[in-house]
Amino acid sequence: MNNLKETKIRDRRLKLKVIACGVLARELYHLAAVARNIIDIQLLPQGLHNEPDKLRQRLQQRIDAVLEEGMDYDAILLGYGLCSNGLAGITARNIPLIVPRGHDCITILLGSKEAYKDYFDAHGGVYWYSPGWIERSLPPGKERYERTLQQYIESYGEDNALYLMETENNWHKEYSLATYIDWEMPDSEEYKGYTRECAAYLGWGYDEFTGDEGLLQRLLNGDWNNDDFLTVPPESMIVPNVNSPEIIACKLCNEEAKS
Repeated sequence: MNNLKETKIRDRRLKLKVIACGVLARELYHLAAVARNIIDIQLLPQGLHNEPDKLRQRLQQRIDAVLEEGMDYDAILLGYGLCSNGLAGITARNIPLIVPRGHDCITILLGSKEAYKDYFDAHGGVYWYSPGWIERSLPPGKERYERTLQQYIESYGEDNALYLMETENNWHKEYSLATYIDWEMPDSEEYKGYTRECAAYLGWGYDEFTGDEGLLQRLLNGDWNNDDFLTVPPESMIVPNVNSPEIIACKLCNEEAKS
């Protein structure tokens, strides 16, 4: 009787593999615990988007490994946006891929590509902070500056290190606002305080944006409407469509590239 009951429960649920950036770890595990489907999560290191070709290679390897393992997943969910074109060329084999429509993971944390666009339209020069970004990278701030400076001193000497730091940190001028995405997770106040300290050190303003779990929850629950998600059928690949509100599209692998 118990075996029959367990079979019926499984039949009502999708079995989904999630391959995602590590910056989404807390949010993913939080929502997977209450998702109605069977969710297996695999995280890739934060920072791969800085080398789009490397991100594409690592992500495709993981997708292909799922197939080699012979697991009977209904779909593979990607916890990424387009990410500096790192997803361009990613190919579904014999399992569909489901991808949120967005430029990067910030769309996922904010809850929609519309929220992402609206905030950027209203605020110039935004650098985003979240638990994952704080925990798994070293975001701009005093800690990052001091650690990088010490590494450079040890490698190149103090004078060269100071010159390298001045050159490297010129990009900070492109930003004027540190915005913390608040999902009201445990220790949120600590992360907010850290972000405020970073903003003060850099001479930036500080803001908070209340994150929205809706997009990520729908991804895990299998509510894949076309406005918010791209479904990549088997033997198709992801292509950029950045001039469209859709942001990403797909085409058959044997289709000639459009001019």
